[in-house]
Amino acid sequence: KWAAAGSHSLHLFFESTAHKTYHRPYRSIQRQPATMPKNKRIRRSDPTAASSAPYSLSDKSSSNNNDASSSRNKPEGASNLVAPNTSLGQHFLKNPAVVTAIVAKAGLKSTDTVLEIGPGTGNMTIPLLQQSKNVVAIEYDTRMVREVLKRVEGTSSERKLKVIQGDAIKTRFPFFDVCVANVPYQISSALVFKLLSHRPMFRCAVMMFQEEFALRLTARPGEALYCRLSVNCQLLAKVDQLMKVGRNNFRPPPKVESRVVRIELRNPPPPVNFTEWDGMIRLIFNRKNKTLRSVLLTKPTIKMLNENMRTQRALNNSNNNNMADDDEEKEKGADEIIEEVVAMEQWKDKRANKLDLDDFLALLAEFNKRGVHFA
Repeated sequence: KWAAAGSHSLHLFFESTAHKTYHRPYRSIQRQPATMPKNKRIRRSDPTAASSAPYSLSDKSSSNNNDASSSRNKPEGASNLVAPNTSLGQHFLKNPAVVTAIVAKAGLKSTDTVLEIGPGTGNMTIPLLQQSKNVVAIEYDTRMVREVLKRVEGTSSERKLKVIQGDAIKTRFPFFDVCVANVPYQISSALVFKLLSHRPMFRCAVMMFQEEFALRLTARPGEALYCRLSVNCQLLAKVDQLMKVGRNNFRPPPKVESRVVRIELRNPPPPVNFTEWDGMIRLIFNRKNKTLRSVLLTKPTIKMLNENMRTQRALNNSNNNNMADDDEEKEKGADEIIEEVVAMEQWKDKRANKLDLDDFLALLAEFNKRGVHFA
């Protein structure tokens, strides 16, 4: 019955519409791009997004778990690098080949005590411990103290390492045979002078400096880098240039290149009063391109030298109370003595940047013989 009724209704429909014609009017339809309502859009940053989003919550949780597991599998120290403090001059040497070369240049013995200044994270400390009896490290940054101690914790080298926290310039150095250091550039000059005056004498020091500073240590008369540092260092020690180290071997890279030098103290030291020697060298190199006469015959210099002469005379006459006061008035002043000395053929019209060690030693001896002292 249902099928008959259905067919009968379809027959009536077609019969009633057979004589009708349908015309669809033309309309210009401009299709708009399909947009999704704002409330139904899925955003990547939305933590409640559906699983069809590119980064769903389930995917994020799984990726976080994978990251956590991978970080646990990383070797110790690789995922937790200590940030260097560049205000302290920290530039960590990261190239193991350079570290190996520096340690080899030191020529360590199994009985040596090594002084390391600025161990940092301990990249050089470990090989030093392996080739020496013990290592004494001086580190200013407390973070680095903890880091280098952590490197040897639980190992056979732990008892061989002693770390002193403090300023290397103000800290009294212990006994050592060899000094090895990647020196912060701002303390280079003060550290070199401290090592030159250190007693008892050490065998050698292998140190890394800024390239220009390292070249000053070995500069010769007439060169642009020849200075007070050059003269003092070459008087008391023998300095050799060992190797050049590019800036990309450090983390972070410094703005300048570096050099490694070896310093060996002269034994026995030269027979000279270093305080007075340095007083004269400092004064002369204050204007190294001027003649000795122009540098020494200034009012402040003459005043200082006259005061030194009076002090020396008082010390020399302290055991002789019979000398008359007018005898002291007959003594020449510093300006007259300077005129006589610089007029000599050996130093006439000479400049500090052209004089060598022998010239400076002879000049100091001539002044001292005439009663002029620079300290």
